[in-house]
Amino acid sequence: MKKPLFQAIIALGAFLCGVSLVVMIDIKVNTPVNSMVLDGDSSEFTIKKGARVKDVTEALFYREIISDPWAIDLHAKTAGLTKLKAGTYSVESTDTALSLLEKFNRGEVIQYQITFVEGWSFNQWVRHLSSIEQFEETNKEALLKRLKLSGIAGENENMEGWFFPDTYNYLGSDTVLDIMGRAHRKMKRVLEQEWVQRAPGLPYETPYEALILASIIEKETGLAEEREAIAGVFVRRLLKGMRLQTDPTVIYGMGDRYDGDIRRRDLRQLTPYNTYMIKGLPPTPIAMPGGASISAALHPKAGSSLYFVARGDGGHYFSSTLQEHTDAVKKYQLEQRAENYQSAPN
Repeated sequence: MKKPLFQAIIALGAFLCGVSLVVMIDIKVNTPVNSMVLDGDSSEFTIKKGARVKDVTEALFYREIISDPWAIDLHAKTAGLTKLKAGTYSVESTDTALSLLEKFNRGEVIQYQITFVEGWSFNQWVRHLSSIEQFEETNKEALLKRLKLSGIAGENENMEGWFFPDTYNYLGSDTVLDIMGRAHRKMKRVLEQEWVQRAPGLPYETPYEALILASIIEKETGLAEEREAIAGVFVRRLLKGMRLQTDPTVIYGMGDRYDGDIRRRDLRQLTPYNTYMIKGLPPTPIAMPGGASISAALHPKAGSSLYFVARGDGGHYFSSTLQEHTDAVKKYQLEQRAENYQSAPN
C-alpha cells in the first residue's frame, strides 16, 4: 500500500512543479519590458538573418530589455513562436516578452525610406547612401564590384542612368545591394514600357540610347512642362546630324575639374562627353533620369525649333533659326552666361 501512495505523491509533486513552472513562465513572458533602458517610449532592436530564438532572447537580456531569457526561450519553443523574421523592430514601453515574440514571428519590422532625386549622378547616389548609418560604409569601387557580381552591372562599366530615382522602402536587414537592385529593376521596367510605346521616326537604335538622351533632358529641364519641347530640339538636331552642344554633358565629362563654371577652354577640351566637339550622343547617360524625362525622350514635342536659351527664370526661349537664337542669347543670357549654364545648343 505504501508504494502506490508514494508514487501518487511523486506524481502529484511533479504535476504541481509542472504547473508552477507553467505559471512562472506565463508570468515571465507577460511581464512588461524594462522601459528604463529604452530611448524614451521605444527603442530599435535588430534581428539578423538566421538568428535563433536563443540568440535573440540572450541579446534582449544583454540589453536589459527582458529578464530570465531561458523562460522566454522555453515558451517560444512550446508555443511555436520560433520562426523569427530578420529586420529591425520597435520595442515599445508597453511591450512584454510575449508581445515581442509575436512581433518577431509576424515580421512587424520597422520600414525606413530613402529618396533619390531625379537628375542625381551615380556618385550622388553613393554619397546619399553612405550618409545613412546603416549604409555608412558604402564605397563606390566596392559597390561597383558587388553590382557586377550580382549581375546588375552586366557589361556596363559605367552604371550612370541605370537606377530609377524614387522613394524606396527598406528594412534594417537590407543591404545597399538590395536597394540598388530594386532601383535597377524599376528603371529597366519603366524604360522597356516606354520603349514599346515610343513615337515613330526617333534617332535611337536601342532603349539605352533613349536613356542617354533622357538623362540630358533631365539635366537641361528647369520647368517640367518644357521637357517634351527640349526633347524635340535634341531629337531634331540628332536627325539633322547637328551637334547637341549641351553644357551638362561637358560638365559631366569634366568630372572633378568642374568648379561651378564652364570656360571657353572647357568647351574646346575634347572628352567623350563634350557634345560641342563630338557628334551624336555621349557614350553613357550623365545622370539618373526620372520617368517624365524618359517619356519625353521617346515622345518629343513636334515642331521646328533647333535652339533654346535660358531666360533666367527657369524656363527657356526656343528658336527655329540661328539668327533668332543669336538675338535671344543677346537678350536673355549674354550678361548672365558665366552664372547660368542651363545651356543652349548653338
